[in-house]
Amino acid sequence: MGLWGNSEEIARDGISRARIVGVNREIYHLGWEDSDVPIRGELTGKLRFQSRQGELPVVGDWVCCVRNEQFCLIEEVLPRRTVISRKSAGVVTEEQPLAANIDLVAIVQGLDGGRNFSLRGIERYLTLAWNSGAVPLIILNKADLNDDADSYMREAEFAAPGADVIITSAEKGTGIDALRERFRDKTAVLVGPSGVGKSALSNALLEREAQQTGANREGDKKGKHTTTSSRLFLLPEGGWLIDSPGLKEIQLWGDEQGVEDTFSEIDELAGRCRFSDCRHEGEPGCAVMEALREGELDQNRYASYLELRREMDWLDSRRSEKGRLDERKKGKTLSKTIKNMEKGKPVY
Repeated sequence: MGLWGNSEEIARDGISRARIVGVNREIYHLGWEDSDVPIRGELTGKLRFQSRQGELPVVGDWVCCVRNEQFCLIEEVLPRRTVISRKSAGVVTEEQPLAANIDLVAIVQGLDGGRNFSLRGIERYLTLAWNSGAVPLIILNKADLNDDADSYMREAEFAAPGADVIITSAEKGTGIDALRERFRDKTAVLVGPSGVGKSALSNALLEREAQQTGANREGDKKGKHTTTSSRLFLLPEGGWLIDSPGLKEIQLWGDEQGVEDTFSEIDELAGRCRFSDCRHEGEPGCAVMEALREGELDQNRYASYLELRREMDWLDSRRSEKGRLDERKKGKTLSKTIKNMEKGKPVY
C-alpha cells in the first residue's frame, strides 16, 4: 500500500477515494493519486447537515466522493486514525480539529528571542499532541540567530519528556536532512505560534517556495499570520507535510491522559501516593508534594501541571453539561413529535 492508500477499499461504483489537501471556508481541495493538480470540491447537503462541527473534513482527512475532471462532491469522511484538535475559540464548547490522519505532530519554537520560545507553550502543544494519538516532535528553529541553542535544547527536553528535540535553521539548512528522514513515508503536521518559521521549514523541506514567509515584529519577535489556512503537501522523498496557521490561543481538547503523558515524571510520582484519587494539592501521603518539598520536582512544572489539569477538568464539566442539554433538547423534540402523532398532525 503506497502513500495514497488502497483504492480497492472503496467498492461502490462511481466513488473515488481522495485526501483533503486544503480547506477554504466551505470549499475543499482534494488530492488524487493520478493527478498533481488538486480538484475543487464541496460537501453533499446530507453530509453537511448531518455532521457535527468536529466531524466536518479537515486537512489530512480521507474522503469518498463522486468526481469529474474539474469538480467533486464529498459524500463521506472515512474514519480518522488520529486527529489533533483544540477547543474552539470563544465560549462554545466544541472540538476544532486541526489535522487528521497524522503520524507526527512537530511542535515548532523559534530561537530568535521574544515569545517564540516558551516552555509553557511547549507543554500545551504537547498535551494536544499526546491526545491526538500521533507522536510528538519538538523543532527548535532559527538556530542561526542564537549562540546558545544547546541550552534551549536541554530546556525543551526537560519540558517534553518522551519527545525527541531537533535543532534546525530553515535559513541555513541546519537539521533539514534530519527532518526529511523523520518525515519519510509519514504524515507530519507543523504546529506552533506565528513567527517561528513553519512556512520557511515547509519551503526548505519541499525545496521550493510553496508557502509565503514574513518578517517578525521587532521587540517581542511576534510573527504575522503568513499562513492563513492549513495546507498538505507531498514531500519529494515520500510522505506528507501539513503546514498549519499560527495559533493565537491553545485551548485544550481531549482527556487527562494527555496531561499525564506531558508530565510523565509527576504521573510516575502519583503512583506512590497513599490515596489512588490523590489530587496532589496537599493530601496526606502525597508523593508529588513530598518531591516538591525535597526539591526533586520543579516548581514551575508542578504549577503548569495543575493549571492544565484544572483546565481539562473544566472542559470535562462543560462537555458533560452540554451533553445533558443536548439530551434534554432531543427529549423535548421526541415528546413533541409523539404528541403530534397522537393528534394526527403531520410529522416532518
